[in-house]
Amino acid sequence: MAADMSSRAKGFLTKALGIKLQEGEPNDNHVIHGHMQSIRNSDCFVEQEPQTAEFLLGLIPEGPQIWQYLVSLFPFISWIGHYNLQWLMGDLVAGITIGAVVVPQGMAYAKIANLPVQFGLYSSFMGVLVYWFFATSKDITIGPVAVMCQLTGGIVSDMENVLPDVPGHVIASALSILAGSIVLFVGLIRCGWIVDMISLPALSAFMTGSAITIAIGQVPTMMGISGVSTRDAPYIVLIHTLQGLPKTSLDAAMGLSALFLLYTIRAFCGFAAGRWPKHQRVFFFLSTLRTVFIILLYTLVSWLVNRGLPAGQEKFKIVLDVPAGFQNAGVPVLNKRIAGELVGYLPATVIVLLIEHIAISKSFGRVNNYSINPSQEMVAIGVTNVLGPFVGGFASTGSFSRTAIKSKAGVRTPFAGVITALVVLLALYALPAVFYFIPNASLAAVIIHAVGDLITTPNTIYQFWRVSPFEVFIFFAGVITTVFSTIENGIYCTVCLSAAMLLYRILKGKGRFLGHIEVKSMLDNNVVGEPPRRTAEYGTFTGHRYAAYRNVFLPITHADGSNPVVDLDTPYPGIFIYRFSEGFNYPNASNSLQYMVDHIFARTRRTNLATFDRPGDRPWNNPGPSRRQLKAAATAGVAPGEIGVNTDLPTLKAIILDFSSVNHVDITSVQQLIDVRNQLDRYTAPDIVHWHIACIHNRWTKRALVAAGFGSPASHCDGLQHRWRSIFSVAEIGGSQSAAAAAEKEANEKETNRRSTLASLDVETSPRRGGSSGGSADRKSSISRNVAIHGTNRPLFHVDLTSALQSAIANVEASAEFRAGSDEVLQPPSLPGSVKPSSSTSTLGNTLGQTPINKR
Repeated sequence: MAADMSSRAKGFLTKALGIKLQEGEPNDNHVIHGHMQSIRNSDCFVEQEPQTAEFLLGLIPEGPQIWQYLVSLFPFISWIGHYNLQWLMGDLVAGITIGAVVVPQGMAYAKIANLPVQFGLYSSFMGVLVYWFFATSKDITIGPVAVMCQLTGGIVSDMENVLPDVPGHVIASALSILAGSIVLFVGLIRCGWIVDMISLPALSAFMTGSAITIAIGQVPTMMGISGVSTRDAPYIVLIHTLQGLPKTSLDAAMGLSALFLLYTIRAFCGFAAGRWPKHQRVFFFLSTLRTVFIILLYTLVSWLVNRGLPAGQEKFKIVLDVPAGFQNAGVPVLNKRIAGELVGYLPATVIVLLIEHIAISKSFGRVNNYSINPSQEMVAIGVTNVLGPFVGGFASTGSFSRTAIKSKAGVRTPFAGVITALVVLLALYALPAVFYFIPNASLAAVIIHAVGDLITTPNTIYQFWRVSPFEVFIFFAGVITTVFSTIENGIYCTVCLSAAMLLYRILKGKGRFLGHIEVKSMLDNNVVGEPPRRTAEYGTFTGHRYAAYRNVFLPITHADGSNPVVDLDTPYPGIFIYRFSEGFNYPNASNSLQYMVDHIFARTRRTNLATFDRPGDRPWNNPGPSRRQLKAAATAGVAPGEIGVNTDLPTLKAIILDFSSVNHVDITSVQQLIDVRNQLDRYTAPDIVHWHIACIHNRWTKRALVAAGFGSPASHCDGLQHRWRSIFSVAEIGGSQSAAAAAEKEANEKETNRRSTLASLDVETSPRRGGSSGGSADRKSSISRNVAIHGTNRPLFHVDLTSALQSAIANVEASAEFRAGSDEVLQPPSLPGSVKPSSSTSTLGNTLGQTPINKR
């Protein structure tokens, strides 16, 4: 009763709203039986369409999913209860090691950000302290990084002119809160996949360009050259630095020698580790602590040289006073005025925060056999950058160099960050007096040494070229843009070029036409598998489960690199197999289908060559032969329709679409497929084109194709044109009064008039249904029980290309037999070497007597 009321309500609404249901479309409980007897001894399977309610309900989280989401926000819950002494020892070593590295690096990077050195320590402390609560990576270390500090320094410098009354550290803190809030939001809604839009060449170009920019900007400080603005474009900074070489001061001795020692120690430790493998770990820690050693050494030299000298008369520039503790802790200043000026810098800031951190964490996760959650990593970055300003910190993210050191030091859990935080806290309260004498030139040398590893090596660029040559140009475009402009412009350049390359490949993606060939596997000149046996009944191979001979479908142009000696062609005259290469959606649907149509037109001829008997019947864009050619043809006894036509070409009979690379379709792509179907039906009139679709993996894709009239058999019983109903087409506006309807009516009137004058072409006979014979009935008892894979209500959807081709050939030959008026129905032809597909019994048949579905 309820179902009946629902059906009545549905009918009333459809009539009231003018909705036209699919005409002739089989419902879920209707099975289309083909003309093949074998379908009747298969288990019946009716495929159900996915419903919109099913999709919407899937979006609503259930109770366990909500609880799982809340637990996932704090990953430490899953492992903190198992913490043990062995983990603690590994974390202690790694935490102390990173603490010794992050203190000098944090102070050096603060100088890049145009801030006093203590703000680098504030950011380092909060990054390592907070991260472990939300971490899904044990190796990553959050804190000041060179690239982010360079970007922050540029923004602080720009804001000095716009907001002269606002201190630089306030600007940096506000930027951290705004960018961190955006990243935190993206992480909370679990959209971490967004970072996958950044390609590796874009990341590599960003890191290389930034490293070059930072290194060039630190050269004047390392050389003691004054009067050089490091906020100009890097190439301008380099020019001014070279011009200022005569002004080099004693700072150059402190900087160049420090840089030389840093590389010397690293080279020696690398050599010694290889020379004495038993002491490899000792040399690793010596190499790791080289930065600490250099800073302490040159701080001692600076103290010996500058002690007792009044402030301002030092022999070379030093850091000077560093306040102890958290002098800038408090609620950060963020108002509408500051936020409004920083909005334009947020996209670049967010990108820098994300891409390096996610790339590093993913890479080290794979190396150490665990996986990270990009969305949760965004939560960790977001929380760190939102809370960091409350102790005076600025924007921080994952560091490549410190992460590598932490991984090599044997870190066991993210808790190592707490150990590092204690080391930074000790430095903030116990070592400010030591920091006073640190030479600025030595800090600049530390920065240059640290960013040197970020520059992409020539060997890596060569590997880029081997894999994807065009992306090498994207890499160099990003580096050049960064060097001659800014880091922000370099980021935008690489991201836009990568997106443009992807869009171009999608837009210009062309499918491939496939040819059929029989293959066998060989091992030591022996065929793998038992010798197949051909059955007299179907002509297919049986025997061993893995038959030695099988069918494969390869591009007929050998565009996949297959052996060009192999002769590939269309598997049957007038049947084409077309595989989409870049999916099938609105960006590439038009180009891909146009390529398919052009290929088909070039290799087939129109079915009815007498369509254009008179010159006036021809369309303006196909005026046909000239009068001279018509006169010559009449003399030779050639029909006008055959002039300039290669009559040896076959007519178009069937198209098989391989959807193995298609996961989703949209309204635009389906509409364009309908348009092509109508176009080809006019080309083959009075026949129709049979459409078979193989390898559909998505139920919603099936539903979309069924709504457009695909999947079920259809035939033109009267031989006239019947256009397939459009989803939305401007030419269809007006319904029965539309331009499309008028064109269909005009074509059918011409066909009717032509038939009245050519009685021999009159085929107004009624089609037969199903056709079974005694032979097929006898055969039924000898065939083993079969089970359908695809729904028997969608017989033109196939599990693979072999069954699709078998079905297409069967339909073509059965249609030809029907038109010839024969009383016998052809059995399905076999492909050489084919293994009888398990679903072929339910998909081979096309019901010749069925009325067209989805027709007007």
